[in-house]
Amino acid sequence: MLDTQSLLPAIEITTGANPTHTILWMHGLGADGNDFVPIVHALDLSPEISIRFLFPHAPVQPVTINGGWKMRAWYDIKHNDLSWQEDETGLRNSQRAITALLEHEIQRGIPAAHIVLAGFSQGGAMALQTGLRLPYKLAGIMVLSGYLPLPHHLAREAHSANISTPIFMAHGTQDPVVPIALANTSQQLLLEHHHAVEWHEYPMAHAVCDPELADISRWLRKVLQ
Repeated sequence: MLDTQSLLPAIEITTGANPTHTILWMHGLGADGNDFVPIVHALDLSPEISIRFLFPHAPVQPVTINGGWKMRAWYDIKHNDLSWQEDETGLRNSQRAITALLEHEIQRGIPAAHIVLAGFSQGGAMALQTGLRLPYKLAGIMVLSGYLPLPHHLAREAHSANISTPIFMAHGTQDPVVPIALANTSQQLLLEHHHAVEWHEYPMAHAVCDPELADISRWLRKVLQ
């Protein structure tokens, strides 16, 4: 039995009684679960599907690139080049914490195939880090302004259960935080390993824009069956 007291704290919002689907949405560096709460009402989703949105709070920890200041972070970042000196320990610790949240949802009666794992920036990296390694198939994986961490481990660690899971990747062409080149490299590696990636880019910085919200809504309506 899962120890629910050890789960990451999370904001929970439901769109109706008796939810049949879950969207677990992870924030970016220095934010918290509140960051994406407004998106619940901004999305255009079917009123016939009752969804539980979970917005977990990352642990508070020092972040090297920010002078060692403690903030909510899924893992440490040591360099402007996000692919250099990755915090593998932090990534794997957060992966286990997110997996525990997913398993709790399954225990609450939500089938894995009705769960979308989503995230922005660091949260998007964690969606890939966690979702691709799960031994059960998800409804989808959404990566907003994020990238694939630990890419050299992908071939060995990705589980066949999620090889065909729809992956939505969206990125700003003017992103100064997570360069679009890094996201594109991630997309290409995923495609080379036969993952089902839907790619979108928008003339924006490190953010979410209205056309992107429309594309997210369309994609969610498709995968949340």
